[in-house]
Amino acid sequence: MAKIAFLFPGQGAQYVGMGKALCESEPAARALFDQASEVLGYDLLGLCLAGPEERLSATVISQPAIFTASLAALESLRKSEPDAVAECQAAAGLSLGEYTALTFAGALSFADGLRVVQRRGEAMQAASEATPSGMVSILGLETAQVEELCKKAAESGPIRIANYLCPGNVVVSGAKAACERIEQLAAEAGAMKTVRLAVAGAFHTDLMRPADQRLREALDQVEVHRPRIPVWSNVDAQSHTDPAEIRDLLVRQVLEPVQWEPTVRNLLAAGFDRFYEIGPGRVLAGLLKRIQRKADCRNVAA
Repeated sequence: MAKIAFLFPGQGAQYVGMGKALCESEPAARALFDQASEVLGYDLLGLCLAGPEERLSATVISQPAIFTASLAALESLRKSEPDAVAECQAAAGLSLGEYTALTFAGALSFADGLRVVQRRGEAMQAASEATPSGMVSILGLETAQVEELCKKAAESGPIRIANYLCPGNVVVSGAKAACERIEQLAAEAGAMKTVRLAVAGAFHTDLMRPADQRLREALDQVEVHRPRIPVWSNVDAQSHTDPAEIRDLLVRQVLEPVQWEPTVRNLLAAGFDRFYEIGPGRVLAGLLKRIQRKADCRNVAA
């Protein structure tokens, strides 16, 4: 029997039209979007379906949108492969996706998870606006090379690796001038390419303060239950079920690098051999294939 883990995408996976097919075919998916609009106070599905793209991509909108769309996609899987849902033994999510994983695992209710995600997006947006900053994906260089480039680019402002995604693909976060500098340095070092990410600021660095404390306040207002299956943390690439640990790790995640490659490697080492990427996009499947080419990963689109 396959050992199943569910993976949930993070910010950047959103697209205009997201959720359309789901809401037309799955009443449970439409009900989630309707509930989300009540909690958020605006028409989330309308923004997902019609955009505009610039508004949907704003941190304060995209985080609740991806969270809701991913759980709506999960409703589709419950109908098409109920056994896979019942037999799933672990969950993980990339950055924002960790909240989706925790909600699927029963640590957070949908409404509470959505409220926390909304506050998280607002806090990260505010921190981003306070300091011009950004994120750059660097393809084709070893992690050690990128670390050295960060040291050189730091002459222009704070910058560091923020996402360890897969071999040859790391993301750095930092001040705007430092991001511009590392793009030049990476090209000179022979990087395949660099991609400036469409996010508001330097996520997963100290430039996000005080978003971490605002998130802690939001988490203190909701109940975090012991999840029914382990959820793997971005912070330490380990599984957790203790509610107090989960709260602490979610707060730390705002400022600390996303350990996605180590998380996937640890899941593989623990014997997981069937993965489902649930939500918009196919980024996580691509990263998984770069880590383990023969990995079985099935997409459940939003």
